[in-house]
Amino acid sequence: MPWWGMPDAYIRSFETAARRGSHKNSQQIMGSKIRTKSLRSKPLMMGQGLTRPADIKADGHLYLQVARALKEEIVGGVYPVGTQLPTEDELCERFSVSRYTVREALRRLREDNLVSSRQGAGTVVIPRLSLDSYIQDVMSINDLLAFASGARFAIGSMEMVVIDHSLACQTGLESGGEWLAVRGFRQMEGSKVPVCWTEYYITRQFAAVGRLLQRHTGPIFPLIEDLFGQRVAEVHQEIAAVLISATLADSLMVEAGTPALEVRRTYKTSDGEVAQVTVNTHPASRFRHSMTMRRVRG
Repeated sequence: MPWWGMPDAYIRSFETAARRGSHKNSQQIMGSKIRTKSLRSKPLMMGQGLTRPADIKADGHLYLQVARALKEEIVGGVYPVGTQLPTEDELCERFSVSRYTVREALRRLREDNLVSSRQGAGTVVIPRLSLDSYIQDVMSINDLLAFASGARFAIGSMEMVVIDHSLACQTGLESGGEWLAVRGFRQMEGSKVPVCWTEYYITRQFAAVGRLLQRHTGPIFPLIEDLFGQRVAEVHQEIAAVLISATLADSLMVEAGTPALEVRRTYKTSDGEVAQVTVNTHPASRFRHSMTMRRVRG
């Protein structure tokens, strides 16, 4: 099965780290690849960008398009850690956009912890936060992801699919797109009963991550972040009441028509693109959602 969007050398490096049982090692290997490339690369001169001004104006907000182009260059080693990005005037000329657009693009890069800006010193590329620090931040604002680290995911199938009308209704994705579908059950250690049926839909752009999943435990989005230099900035969750289909009933060890909760999470990168959609189907008796609200005095 082909894997799109990532050179084999990068994939082999991550697979080697996975066999050693250390996700941290995989991040270090990825970092060494980028640093090696950085030594061979020189910053682009004006007009030599990976993205042409015409492409920048093709769709979406201009500042997001500019930020995406610069992010690709930073991750690709065109601008190594410690180097300065071109000045605002140079970026305005290169992308044929206003100073306001450039400043918004640089703000987005700062939010992604890729650069820092200081008056009189320009904008400098900084080291990415360590994986441990980032996960701690994510878990503190979205504890709903915690169960993914404690429940084993047994992959039943993995294939590229085209989103049809039925999948579009289930996932919220647009029909016609091609996504990597990973389906299986989650089960707690020592339990004979599955926690839920899980379906991952990963955009074709990040489908190469599929080669790492057989030996991976826990959430998938950190792999996407490490492998492609992206940052998941938003997770939107919807919970709906459904009835378990006859297809899933036997595997979930319940009767067909049993009430269940379907939890759909949509993971978006900092530029607003959907990286992954996860759909979990929980028999009602095996899922509890807890939320605490506090009064804020204005």
